[in-house]
Amino acid sequence: MTLVKSFATGYSDTYYIRHNSDNFTIIDCHIPGDRDDIIEEIEKQSYGKGITRFISTHPDDDHIKGLVRLDDALGLLNFYVVENQATKPDYTADFERYRELRDSDKAFYVKQDCSRRWMNESGDGRGSSGINILWPDLDNPDFKNVLTSAEGGGSPNNLSTIIKYSLNSGVTMLWLGDLETEFMETIEDGIELPKADVVFAAHHGRARMPAAWIDQMDPKIIVLGEAPREYLEYYDGRDHLRQNTAWDITFENESGRTDVYVGNPDYEVPYLRDEGFSDTAHGSYMGSFDID
Repeated sequence: MTLVKSFATGYSDTYYIRHNSDNFTIIDCHIPGDRDDIIEEIEKQSYGKGITRFISTHPDDDHIKGLVRLDDALGLLNFYVVENQATKPDYTADFERYRELRDSDKAFYVKQDCSRRWMNESGDGRGSSGINILWPDLDNPDFKNVLTSAEGGGSPNNLSTIIKYSLNSGVTMLWLGDLETEFMETIEDGIELPKADVVFAAHHGRARMPAAWIDQMDPKIIVLGEAPREYLEYYDGRDHLRQNTAWDITFENESGRTDVYVGNPDYEVPYLRDEGFSDTAHGSYMGSFDID
């Protein structure tokens, strides 16, 4: 079994994947000062894993807040990041730590279709994580413009990676970071996305993903992140989970099936099948869905 958890931490993103191999993956972080429980849970869930990696989709504050505390607690040795020289008008301690890790020998620079042992390759008796990077294409001229803009202090949102996680005979999930609608429309013909069971919507659910991408991914569930309700894109005809009201969301993934747990015991959706499972430390059981 693998676990994928999306924390509710305000208008921000924090995820982890506890793989069924000797791997643990953290994707972004936003850890408020009063949320030591997040760090404690990540420490507990990663305990005993030989490889712990942090994937930074991009260095906006709502995706790296608490990085200093997380790094001090875990001692991050594998920092996955798009190679960039992003700057900001106002530096924070977390952005300074991001830059230190980004520019250190702990960094692995990700790009479209990159390979790395234990990320998507097995070796030395350790299985892979099932993680692949679908974007960015470093040769894409529009992405090059984003790099230049971020180096000059512009928004880093469109530096975001697109991450695919897949479990053998099990779930496929996609993260789109904070890609913005206009940029996604600009590059939509430059990338072909795979079918996915769960898609974590771009920019916390505020940026509308291109219709062509939705058709390609054909997701069973779109997770809408935390954002003001009036700014969310609901994707008519698509089932979704709203983190605003579901709170923490945990996916327990096995071969052929995924079970969904949420922090809010009163949150319900009609499209999941009830297997009668009990609530757990991860939250209230909502239901399950099959993997084709």
